[in-house]
Amino acid sequence: MTAPEPRDDRHHTYGEYLTWPEDVRYELIDGVAYLMAPAPGLSHQDVAGEIYLQLRQQLDGTGCRPYIAPVDVRLPKGDEADEEIDTVVQPDVLVVCDPGRLDPRGVRGAPDFVVEVVSPSSAYHDHRRKRAVYERAGVPEYWLVDPVERLVTVYRLQGSEYGKPEIHPLEGQIPVKVLDGVVIDWEPLQDRLPEQAP
Repeated sequence: MTAPEPRDDRHHTYGEYLTWPEDVRYELIDGVAYLMAPAPGLSHQDVAGEIYLQLRQQLDGTGCRPYIAPVDVRLPKGDEADEEIDTVVQPDVLVVCDPGRLDPRGVRGAPDFVVEVVSPSSAYHDHRRKRAVYERAGVPEYWLVDPVERLVTVYRLQGSEYGKPEIHPLEGQIPVKVLDGVVIDWEPLQDRLPEQAP
């Protein structure tokens, strides 16, 4: 599978995005529409599902709400109307602690925590394009989980920019620093990760 490619060379907005067929998923980044993979693999689903489950259990009663894709996250650059927004992403897992950012269309504004589960075809998109988008939008903590390499890359905002990433093996427990007391335990996933090449 190849990396996400632009749909065309036009500038698109969320207003147009809402008119597109629901069975084909796109993300908008600065008006460029990128076709998303139609069906992620089982290891991707295992990882995203386990992270979501752990977040849901640990955040119960806190006011913070975890979600799993597909959920539209609109990231305005200012105070533009929804239909004029040109950046809309669908993170694999996200947490929103401000109920004012939730509405029937999904999320408007930066989530508190975002996780993308990386595949070989999405690596550039997730590490470069989406990292830049999340940084600009002010997402405080962004994790890229690579089930094949068995690594998680953690970015945290320092001021208005992400600092140097932390890279951890998918072992033990890793705290989500932006969510007080929350950790992700990788042990339940050990037998569901892809086999590593010798």
